[in-house]
Amino acid sequence: MTTSDSQPVRIALLQTEGSPGDVEANLQELREAAERAAQAEAGLLLTPEMFVTGYNIGGQLSALTALPLTESVAEIARVAGVAIAAGLPLTADGGIVNSVALFDRQGQQIARYDKTHLFGDLDRSMFSAGSAPSPIIDFEGLKLGMLICYDVEFPETVRSLALQGADAVLVPTAQMAPYAFIAERTIPSRAWESQIYVAYANHVGAEGDLTYVGRSSVTAPDGEILTMAGEEPELLFAELDPKRVRASREENPYLNDRRPDLYTA
Repeated sequence: MTTSDSQPVRIALLQTEGSPGDVEANLQELREAAERAAQAEAGLLLTPEMFVTGYNIGGQLSALTALPLTESVAEIARVAGVAIAAGLPLTADGGIVNSVALFDRQGQQIARYDKTHLFGDLDRSMFSAGSAPSPIIDFEGLKLGMLICYDVEFPETVRSLALQGADAVLVPTAQMAPYAFIAERTIPSRAWESQIYVAYANHVGAEGDLTYVGRSSVTAPDGEILTMAGEEPELLFAELDPKRVRASREENPYLNDRRPDLYTA
């Protein structure tokens, strides 16, 4: 399927409190969300950052990372017939990385991205930084990139994916108070300035000393907020249409009008 005749892809975003430290409970919640997404004819389900294990879980992280996490998510995707982009810990170069793994409808892992920009002492105490940019994945005619939480707050990360031809960026996040303004203002700006869909899936509730702000959203490349949650658990849906990306880039030609020769240090 070429970009010109690509059809919209319906996606689902899981905003949830989750069950920090309880992998089985989180997998059951993921199973139920995947079934609901399939019933709503969504092709892909996006979770928050580190959803499968919990994010702010301290000394539990190492033992939970050793569990067969990717195999479990893959089976859920296969049974439900829905692709899943799941936030979870994985290993790389002997350390633990904060990752998002993408599984297709058949349960095959087709991509992985490790968080490259670590946020504060919490991230740095638990994770090694990823060292590679997101791949560009062709998913049912839609070109996807992936970032995690703090990564998307750097304009260069999203702009780089857009310049490589991505139509959308999937962003599992664990955005906490007092940073609700990131979800409300920065994320829509990222979509507008690079004419790209941004799908942003957050936690709600509290985890340790963190209080999450929710406000999961999908913003279109022309800046329209297609859906935004409040501060309660919710399964959100939105349509991602490659044709809208092309139209947005023709109407607002930021990418073509750039002068990168002027931006170097």
